[in-house]
Amino acid sequence: MVTGFSYRAAMSACSLCVAGLLVLTPAAAAAGPPAGEPAPPRPPAAMPGPSLLYRSGTQVRPHRDAPEPPGLSALSWLIADASSGEVLAAHDAHRELPPASTLKTLFALTVLPVLPGGLRHTVRYDELADVGEGSSLVGVEEGHTYRVADLWRGVFLSSGNDAVHVLARLGGGWAATAARMQDKARSLGALDTHVVSPDGYDAPGQVSSAFDLAVFGRAGLRNPDFARYCATAEADFPGDGSSYPIENTNRLLTGEDGVTPYPGLIGIKNGYTSNAGNTLVAAARRDGHTLVVSVLNPQADGGLTVYEEARALLDWGFAAAGEVDPVGSLDGLRPPSRAEPPALPVAAAGPPASDDDSGWSPAAVVAGLSGLGAGAVALALRAKGGRAARG
Repeated sequence: MVTGFSYRAAMSACSLCVAGLLVLTPAAAAAGPPAGEPAPPRPPAAMPGPSLLYRSGTQVRPHRDAPEPPGLSALSWLIADASSGEVLAAHDAHRELPPASTLKTLFALTVLPVLPGGLRHTVRYDELADVGEGSSLVGVEEGHTYRVADLWRGVFLSSGNDAVHVLARLGGGWAATAARMQDKARSLGALDTHVVSPDGYDAPGQVSSAFDLAVFGRAGLRNPDFARYCATAEADFPGDGSSYPIENTNRLLTGEDGVTPYPGLIGIKNGYTSNAGNTLVAAARRDGHTLVVSVLNPQADGGLTVYEEARALLDWGFAAAGEVDPVGSLDGLRPPSRAEPPALPVAAAGPPASDDDSGWSPAAVVAGLSGLGAGAVALALRAKGGRAARG
């Protein structure tokens, strides 16, 4: 008789505890933290999967009072935090488009690490023979000896395809450089980019995207040589007998052609071809916070529109800091390597924070109920087993 009573009592206790917990949980949530203690911070919103950035149109996750992103005419654009890689907003981020000379960012990421800046090289005729007609040039001449650092200034400031051809030959050859650039893009998670001509010259099938170009720009800022070259506004380039001045073609940096320089601008690279239109990857720093933007092919009239649309995007990004949740990450498609542990899957981060600021999450309530119920059932079964054993 005692054993039978224990079994029924255990089951009743289980029911009472579950009911009590269900009653007390909302009350505990409503009570909030003890008096005098600050409320716990709201958990950050979960990072959305990479698929969100593959959607067409503008993607943004604003808080209630966040400023609206600017209306741009560019076919594709993206703005991200350069430190965390969080994408604040984007428009057709993975649309594949011709990149023009912004592809030189990937060229620099690939070749800069293998060529010492102090290396001197005398240019041969065959190294310049295949420069595309109508290419932008810095003035590299056959028979002249240049330091590698001079050639890189020709690439970043004058967007010189002649300098790119020479550096590519020094780096292993034109085709080999294109293949290495392709591998580098994949290693960074830039899956939209197809490299045909390392200098960005229009070629059938050569494409990139606003996402990929922002990835390249962000990665470049981590390389001290890349960061120094892309931020240089003016330099001297060696010529016959004497050097001559060259100026960066990024008007947001120099203020040329009536474009007001952007405060805190770091660089990175602009481009233009008749097929690609105007393209730009830029970064700016304000109050210790760095943003990177990419703008591809504005449709509004004027060759300087790309700079004004990048300006508007940067202004919005600095104003919206902390007022929007990320719509993706520049690391979202990057394969894990041995040097950096794989990131947790997006699903593991849990759902976005709800409007309930209680300390009890749905998962915690379920886990608590499950544990309590399991304990009560185990107690009941033990009691029942004891009764059967004693007959």
